[in-house]
Amino acid sequence: MNVFYQFLTFRKNATFATFAAVCALLFSCASSPDKQKTADSVPEGLTVLQAAGEQEVQTLTLAFAGDIMAHKHNVRGNFSEIYKDIEPLLKKSDLAFVNLETTVDDSKEYSSYPNFNVKHAYPDAAISAGFNVFSLANNHTNDYGLDGMRATKKYFEKQSALYADSERKVYSAGIKDSKNAPLTFALIDAAGWKVLYCAVTEVLNRNDFSSYIDYVRPSEKQRRLFLEELKMLRQKNECDLFVLSLHTAEEEYVPGVSDMQKKFYTDILNAGVDIINANHPHIAKEWNVYADENGTARKIVFFSQGNTISGQRREPDFSNPSCSRDYTGDAFITNVVVSKDSRGIVIEQVDPVLITTYITPSWHFVIKVLDDEFIEELKLKKQKTWANYLGERKKLMEKIKGNIIWQ
Repeated sequence: MNVFYQFLTFRKNATFATFAAVCALLFSCASSPDKQKTADSVPEGLTVLQAAGEQEVQTLTLAFAGDIMAHKHNVRGNFSEIYKDIEPLLKKSDLAFVNLETTVDDSKEYSSYPNFNVKHAYPDAAISAGFNVFSLANNHTNDYGLDGMRATKKYFEKQSALYADSERKVYSAGIKDSKNAPLTFALIDAAGWKVLYCAVTEVLNRNDFSSYIDYVRPSEKQRRLFLEELKMLRQKNECDLFVLSLHTAEEEYVPGVSDMQKKFYTDILNAGVDIINANHPHIAKEWNVYADENGTARKIVFFSQGNTISGQRREPDFSNPSCSRDYTGDAFITNVVVSKDSRGIVIEQVDPVLITTYITPSWHFVIKVLDDEFIEELKLKKQKTWANYLGERKKLMEKIKGNIIWQ
C-alpha cells in the first residue's frame, strides 16, 4: 500500500524523538537489512496521512505504561488525583496497558513493601482514569498467598462484568483459576480489532502457589516450552494483534538489557507476539521497533517503561538529579497507533510521553506529564527547587530513545 507520510509536531510538549520505525519506510533503500539505527534524528512528532484515493486505514490506538506500585506514600489522599494529569492521554487510546504490582483484597489492610495489598478503591482510580488492560503476573502476585490471588482475580472479574456494556471494557490476565492450568489470556474486541493479551512473570519472590500464576522459570527448557505455548495460543485464537506483558528476569534499576534477554524477546516475536511490554526494572529503558525486509515497521519491544506511580523516589536527590535511584521516579506512557495490511500489523506511530512522580506540598504522590509547561508552572508557584530538579531530570530522560531493527 502506498502511504503518504507528513512529519509535523502534534503535541507541543514533545521535545524528543517520538517515532523511529516509520523512518525505515523512508530510508530503507540506503540501509542494509541487518543494520540498527537509533531515533536520534527523528522529528518531534509524526502523523500518517492517507494517500489520495486510498481506502481509509482502520487503526487501533494503544497506550503502554509500566508499573503501578502501592508503597505507603501512594495509598494516601484522593486516589483519583494521582491520575488526573494523564487521564486525557489514557482515554484517547482504545486500550491502555499497565502492570499492577499488588494484590487487591478488601479483607486485608493496605500494606506496603515487601508485601503489597490494597483495597478496591486504589485500582478503581486507575480504571476510572483510563487504564483498562491489566497485568496481574509479577513478583508480588503471591504476596498474600492463594487467598490474595483469588481476591485479586475476583476483583478484576467483577470489574470486567461492571464495564461489560461500557465503551471502555476492562481486561486482565496473569492469575489462573486452578493449579497448573494453561496460560491465561484475554481476547479483546476493540475498535474493530481482535487483540490477544497475555501477562507472564519470570520473577517470583517466593514459590508459594506459583502454579496458580502465569509464571515461566527463566531456564532454557522452560522458555522453550513457553515459546511453543505462545505459538499454539496464537494458532488457536484468531486475532489481529498479540500483546504480551512480561515481568522480566532482568535485574532491577539497571539501565541496560542483556543480549540473552534480547534474544529471548526476538524468539517471542518469532513465536507470534507483536508487541512486548516488559516490566520489573522500575526504571525506563530504550525500545526497539522491528521492520521487515521492505522497511515496514511490524513489531515493538518495550524493555521497560519504568514506574507509572511509586513511592521509590520519596526523597529526591535535588543536589544530584542524575542519581541512579532517582530514575525510579520518571517513566513513559507510550501511545502506539497500528494498522493492518496483508502481512499483518503495521506500526504507524509511536509517541512516548514523559511522566514523573511529583510530591505535592501536602505530600501526595501524583503523576504529572514532565514537560516545559509543568516546569514553568512550578516556577510560578515558587517551587524553584522542584523546577530545577525536574528540568535536569527531563534532560536525562530525553536521552532514552528508540531503535530501528531491520530483520
